[in-house]
Amino acid sequence: MLVNIHLLKMKLLMVLTILIFTTNSEAQNWSLKQCIDTALVHNKTLKIAQSDIEIANERNKEAKGGLVPKLYGNVDYRYYTDLPYQLLPASVFGGPAGVYKEAQFGTPHNLNANLTLDVPLYNPQTIGAIAVSKRAKELNQIQFQQTEEQVVFDVSNLYYNAQLIANQILFIKNGLSNSEKLLSNIQLLYSQQMAKGTDVDKVKLQQSQLTTQLSKATAQYQQLLNLLKLQLGISTSQLITIEEMFTASSEEVKYSNKPTSDITLFNTKQLLINSELKTLKLSHLPTFSLYGTYGTTGYGNYSGSNDFFKTYPIGFAGVKMSWMIFSGTSLEHKIFQKREELKQNTLRIELLSDKQNVQIENAQMQYTVAKSNLSNSKSQLSLAETIYSKTLIQQKEGIASLTDVLLSDNTQKEAQQNYLSALVDVMKADLELKKVSGNILKTK
Repeated sequence: MLVNIHLLKMKLLMVLTILIFTTNSEAQNWSLKQCIDTALVHNKTLKIAQSDIEIANERNKEAKGGLVPKLYGNVDYRYYTDLPYQLLPASVFGGPAGVYKEAQFGTPHNLNANLTLDVPLYNPQTIGAIAVSKRAKELNQIQFQQTEEQVVFDVSNLYYNAQLIANQILFIKNGLSNSEKLLSNIQLLYSQQMAKGTDVDKVKLQQSQLTTQLSKATAQYQQLLNLLKLQLGISTSQLITIEEMFTASSEEVKYSNKPTSDITLFNTKQLLINSELKTLKLSHLPTFSLYGTYGTTGYGNYSGSNDFFKTYPIGFAGVKMSWMIFSGTSLEHKIFQKREELKQNTLRIELLSDKQNVQIENAQMQYTVAKSNLSNSKSQLSLAETIYSKTLIQQKEGIASLTDVLLSDNTQKEAQQNYLSALVDVMKADLELKKVSGNILKTK
């Protein structure tokens, strides 16, 4: 009997061990770097942007294909129910001048089968299209970088907010624990007729409020995790946790300023418009191509006693020039439009550069203020915790009232919230400074 009980305990212990390890394996703890690395691989918006780059690559290859020689195969069979007529001058046969006689030539069955090779020698429009597609490919690559930067920014922002809520939950749970201890003391004093019934109700009310706050914070935390999973490109059913400890650096951050992806995008767009303008101007030039044909021509007749079908070889080569001499005024209007686009784009680049300078100055100022607020909030939190501890001691000694305890507890909670907000503000200010100075991808 004792052996069976021992075996049963061993089995229960094994089951509990398996459940503990299973739970730990399911709920993975993710660092910010792990979240960013995962998002950069699995984020669906990034995959769409990557697909745009692949499409741009193919368009560039398509444009280059315009300079590759083309080989055509042609087969043409015709059966004439009525042979075509030709008019012959009667003077050829000694007749009067200006008189013509109709005549039918050829056979009812005609076959043409040949191969035609077309080799472009010079095609300015195709050359221009290659340059334009190359710039368009570069534009897509910068847009992909922009998407990367936005994903890093969004993931970091969500992660910091989730850390804030996670720490709020810890503080609320700690407050509930303190409230339970306080309630126990007040109930003891009430039983000794040293406290009022309203004092017990006040502490119970505080517990109820904290429980409501905990419920809201827990739901908000789960919502943030779901949004984070969406950015990571993983299933919302996958259990993850985040690091609750903040990693705000105490050192002053400095980043080298460089053009943002927005400025780089418009610089590349400037090159694209220039390529399009050059292509329009080159459309005035003629195109040259080398072509050649080799095949066979067949003639046949099966309507008489002398049926036959004979084939004859045919081959030739030549050079072809195509020159658009006049195309109306549409081309000149297109060129004018592109020149205006160049002017607009130049102004946009100047505006973005000025805007970046202002944003960097403001972000640096915001970061400095956030660091100062963090230092003040930390001192205030330490002071509030000391006041709360002393007030509890005074309340046990009968010096401080319950109201004093509740007020000091509320002050402590407010100081905790301010400290957490100040921590997150520092990290968000650092993130914003990275973004406006063109260093957001250093977060990776």
